[in-house]
Amino acid sequence: MAARTQASRGRNYRQMNRQAAVSYRDGYVHGSAAPKLEPAYEPDKRQPRRKPKNANSVRSNQRIRRNQEKALHMDLPYVIMLTVASLCTLYLCVNYLHLQSSITGRMHAIERMEADLEKQRSENDALETAINTSVDLNQIYEIATKELGMVYANKNQVLLFDKSESEYVRQYEDIPEY
Repeated sequence: MAARTQASRGRNYRQMNRQAAVSYRDGYVHGSAAPKLEPAYEPDKRQPRRKPKNANSVRSNQRIRRNQEKALHMDLPYVIMLTVASLCTLYLCVNYLHLQSSITGRMHAIERMEADLEKQRSENDALETAINTSVDLNQIYEIATKELGMVYANKNQVLLFDKSESEYVRQYEDIPEY
């Protein structure tokens, strides 16, 4: 009897819940405080009915189980093929990592060489600037004319040649003297 009264209370409670949900949908709230909302009514979920087992369904279930067991069973050729595939994959991964590390090492070596090249260029530029500033053309002229006896060429000593296609002149015979 207690179970019956408890079940009837559950039905009454669900009916009240449905009525409350309808009134909340309409936008009306009775009283000064909004009541706690309860989940909407859901019908009891029952297990789906099973078909009666007959001889054919039992045999088909047995076949299904045997096929599943065969699918899970691994024979020797399958294991060997799987092992070979795993080893090939492992070999490729190790080679990939080796190549990646060698490329990274080469990139670092190139960066070091570029830094050395830039340092050498800056040293060469500084040395060239020092050489160019240390050369005094007046002093060279003085030494050439006074100590070595050199003189500027006269107009009759300068020979002009027609410009050829190339930027240099080939001398096949002696230059005539005037």
